[in-house]
Amino acid sequence: MPHPALDGTLRSHLYCASYSSMLRIGPHLELPDSEIVIRAVRSQGAGGQNVNKVASAIHLQFDIRASSLPPLYKEALLKLRDHRISDAGVITIKAQQYRTQERNREAALDRLRMMIQQVAIPKKKRKRTVPTKGSQARRIDQKKRQGRLKALRRTVE
Repeated sequence: MPHPALDGTLRSHLYCASYSSMLRIGPHLELPDSEIVIRAVRSQGAGGQNVNKVASAIHLQFDIRASSLPPLYKEALLKLRDHRISDAGVITIKAQQYRTQERNREAALDRLRMMIQQVAIPKKKRKRTVPTKGSQARRIDQKKRQGRLKALRRTVE
């Protein structure tokens, strides 16, 4: 079933993935294929006479808010500053690297999987550090040397 956030005119061109029933994200996390909308479109760029006849590129759309992801994943995904995530919370991935629709579909699903897995890795907190006395002294010495050098460049009266 397509997501309500998606354009209703596209529904006749959509097909839901029928290869597997779930997209495995991790050992304890899977997404049902019904939450992922995959649409075949024509690829961009050069490709000869065949490019206008074959829809080999894939548009994958995934609604974060309507998904069955745990709330922690949803919040982290929505916080990401990524051009592929719309203001409505829909991830759009276009895959057109390969010549076949099946390989582009796999590439798009892999990118979605990697995006969700990236959010699952906790970020390390940065430890504040203080410059050492020696590094402070070297910095001041360098500034003094540079100041003396610039003073020599001035015109003499």
